[in-house]
Amino acid sequence: MIKNEIQSVDDYFQAMQTKICASLEEIDGKGLFHNDPWDRSDGGGGTTCIMREGNIFEQAAVGYSNIQGRQMPPSATIKRPELAGKSFMAIGISLVLHPKNPYVPTTHANLRFFSAADTQGKPIWWFGGGFDLTPFYPFHEDVVHWHQKAKEACDPFGEHLYPKYKKWCDEYFFLKHREETRGVGGLFFDDLNEYGFSKTFNFVKAVGDQFLPAYLPIVEARCNHKFSERERQFQLYRRGRYVEFNLIHDRGTLFGLQSGGRVESILMSLPPKVRWEYSWKPQPGSPEAELYKNYLKPRDWLTEA
Repeated sequence: MIKNEIQSVDDYFQAMQTKICASLEEIDGKGLFHNDPWDRSDGGGGTTCIMREGNIFEQAAVGYSNIQGRQMPPSATIKRPELAGKSFMAIGISLVLHPKNPYVPTTHANLRFFSAADTQGKPIWWFGGGFDLTPFYPFHEDVVHWHQKAKEACDPFGEHLYPKYKKWCDEYFFLKHREETRGVGGLFFDDLNEYGFSKTFNFVKAVGDQFLPAYLPIVEARCNHKFSERERQFQLYRRGRYVEFNLIHDRGTLFGLQSGGRVESILMSLPPKVRWEYSWKPQPGSPEAELYKNYLKPRDWLTEA
């Protein structure tokens, strides 16, 4: 790869962080992001942007990083064992938004770029990422809108991509120990380089550019929905599933910890408040039961719509 290509990735991820933070501040109307720049002893660094106690967002975290390392972490070589022990560079943006109102979904998005050297010293690269939605009290039309925007990001690059990456998202964000999905999915892809750099990067940018149009209309529609302590307590309980996934299954969390990354930035995805309750079950016929029955399993949202 050439330096200009790598720089274009870095520029896009930094610009995406700036745009998303500005858009979230605007829609929140109160909360402001605190920028926390950091350096990494092995090389590189980043900026973690945190908003707390806004009008809409209880906590919003948008992190950018560009790091180098002398040895690829195990989580990054699962599908590329030939790269074990090789040096690497990783550039990425990751965000997790935890709203106050239980009727506004939590969401996550991540885009990342890796570059490493194979056993002959030839540089190789790949992209990964996507976005997913975790509602507590879902509205069917919101889920359809979310997936329609995901499909719009994919379609210019091949109509087969949305069903492929939608399925991958359903399978990846699945809590095996609970036998349920984390939410209603979206897109997930990894180890992506077969289209060549230019087309692959354009696809990654299309996914990144589609996040705000997918999420902000849902926030606007639900942020003033009235809720009681019942809904708040259910939100906190379901946030526990978010924590379980990130600490048990999430490859990004594992990569950050295994690579000696900055712990505060790695764990920025965790909600500020959460609860667990032993052997809790929703009441039959309740809105909470509706989530379990109809939303915490893979569905073909667009065909059903």
